[in-house]
Amino acid sequence: MALFSSLTPVFIAIICVLIGVIMKKMNGEKEKCDTKSERPSHPWVDEDLKDGTDHPLEEEGTSPSGAHTEPWTFVVVQDPYLKHKIREIVEEEEEINYKKRMGERWVNDLKRLRTNWIKEYLDTAPYLILIFKQVYGRLPNGKKKTHYYNEISVSIACGILLAALQNAGLYTVTSTPLNCGPQLRALLQRPANEKLLLLLPVGYPKKDATVPELTRKPLEDIMVVM
Repeated sequence: MALFSSLTPVFIAIICVLIGVIMKKMNGEKEKCDTKSERPSHPWVDEDLKDGTDHPLEEEGTSPSGAHTEPWTFVVVQDPYLKHKIREIVEEEEEINYKKRMGERWVNDLKRLRTNWIKEYLDTAPYLILIFKQVYGRLPNGKKKTHYYNEISVSIACGILLAALQNAGLYTVTSTPLNCGPQLRALLQRPANEKLLLLLPVGYPKKDATVPELTRKPLEDIMVVM
């Protein structure tokens, strides 16, 4: 119980502006759709994390980072035109990845997941979140500011975001578009110090949505107690 009590404020805090904006807009769209047909509710996955208090949106991040540099930028895309341009860039590069860059073994390992270079979800998902790592920052005098452990720091922030999305009742899938970073950075007008780390489509699943039936490693294979 001590573990859950200590985690509760963390998870409440990380339902920040990103998720707040998405939930607010999607709930508005959901209310419009309810006039046509009933849709299932999306309650919290872990009810013990929700205490019934109406919490205001947090206006700052809470994830840890090397030397507290917070080397991340979360770009939320909802514009249909931008989403389609992202899809075009990703699919063009992914087709080359599958046919040339990745190699036969890699492609064969992905067959059981039934993935390929066609990414229609980039059009249909209500929101795309593109997470950029800032490889360095800028000081007030214009000089470069070192961002220590920037990739590890941003990866931790992504993990917290994934947990927050799940507990908000939203769904996503991790996507790391190979060789797409420079084009996507230019499309979204991000500065040269930012590099794409992860792309997350976010929304509610369709009623007939299916996912691969995956098994997980047992605890004894992933944890060693000394």
